[in-house]
Amino acid sequence: MMDPLAIRGGKPARSTPLPPNYPGAVLMGEEEALAAAEVVKARSPFRYYGIEGRHAVETFENTMAEKLQVPYVLGVSSCTAALITAMKALGIGYGDKVIVPAVTFMATAGAVVCCNAVPVFADVDESLNLAPGDLERVYDEDVKAIITVPVLGSPCHMVPILEFARRHNLYVIEDVAQSCGVTYKGRTAGTMGDIGVFSFQMNKILTSGEGGAIVTKRADLFERAVRYHDQGLFRQKERYGIETDETAAFTGQNYRMSELTGAVLVEQWKKLDFILEGMKQRHSSIVSRLRSELPSIRLRAVIDEEGDIGSSLGIILSDAGTAQAVAGALGAENISAFTLYGGKPVYMLPQFFHQRTADKDGFPYNYPFKNPVRYTEDMCPRAVDLLARTLFIPVSPLLGDQDEDEIVGGLVKVLVGLNVLER
Repeated sequence: MMDPLAIRGGKPARSTPLPPNYPGAVLMGEEEALAAAEVVKARSPFRYYGIEGRHAVETFENTMAEKLQVPYVLGVSSCTAALITAMKALGIGYGDKVIVPAVTFMATAGAVVCCNAVPVFADVDESLNLAPGDLERVYDEDVKAIITVPVLGSPCHMVPILEFARRHNLYVIEDVAQSCGVTYKGRTAGTMGDIGVFSFQMNKILTSGEGGAIVTKRADLFERAVRYHDQGLFRQKERYGIETDETAAFTGQNYRMSELTGAVLVEQWKKLDFILEGMKQRHSSIVSRLRSELPSIRLRAVIDEEGDIGSSLGIILSDAGTAQAVAGALGAENISAFTLYGGKPVYMLPQFFHQRTADKDGFPYNYPFKNPVRYTEDMCPRAVDLLARTLFIPVSPLLGDQDEDEIVGGLVKVLVGLNVLER
């Protein structure tokens, strides 16, 4: 006999909640505090000059470049800033369309609109990442780029996406915000397309509270990115050995990373391998045990198991109602579970669905495209279906053997106790 469910008066599987879903933040400590304090004591929080400059952002950029084996890394103020800067580097703007996966955070599509372009949404596969087979449906001559988003630590199927992009002469932007450390066929996410962007916001794999980065192998794109993020300037030319033509300078924004952010990220990057190893090993063990205990369990598909960083466990249930019932029962067992983005594709957010912007006359949606952009609720049916019935359970790098036992035991207890699955 199994113990009664906690929602029915039974003893919870865990006596305390799981660690917070902030992989980088839960490992913050004295190292980050001292690094930030050094910047303050040096009275030099601005990256390009100061009283006693510590060059923390430059050190962070060099560290990340070495880790990813790319020549160019640019620290910026957020991943949204990175997305906008990346698209500006690629020359994307008014009259252009950009393909965005239906499952992503609002910033991915929002950055497209902020670049005065229009997002068109492609459906997902069972990995909940962009489905390469749906690209043809949304492609037309106005599309200039594809944004890929490896959601919650699991890689995208990049080979067919890159092949499609080459065939149609499209740029590929990799939005790796949620998935620092993900690989695909041995290649690091963010380094396979034309340009990649990373996030260091609070709940990301590494964090400085806010912050982002741009990576590329192309000097021309890097120069444009540097200029756009720094009011059109390109300082530190000697550092990169890039010949520049000042007559080609253009107006930019201020998306610069501060030295305080850079200092914290230098220390966070030292912890990346530990974080990834902990999550991957624990995730793999949990999956193996669940499949043994519950042979009929349906887990989120993984395109490349070696490349998945194991930051979350995705369980696909029969319908949205069952997913919500299981989430509630797991919560009572002190095992947090959630449906991503409220169970709805990003295009269902009102600002996108109704094409609302802060600009007048519907700009940039008012461009006279040959094929007008229209959004409908059912245009990405797999995203609509899967998001509402897929539950995610965070896998913290801090989980121990007892945590694993309680997670597996609690999941079996709930799924069997609610008659969702049989043992």
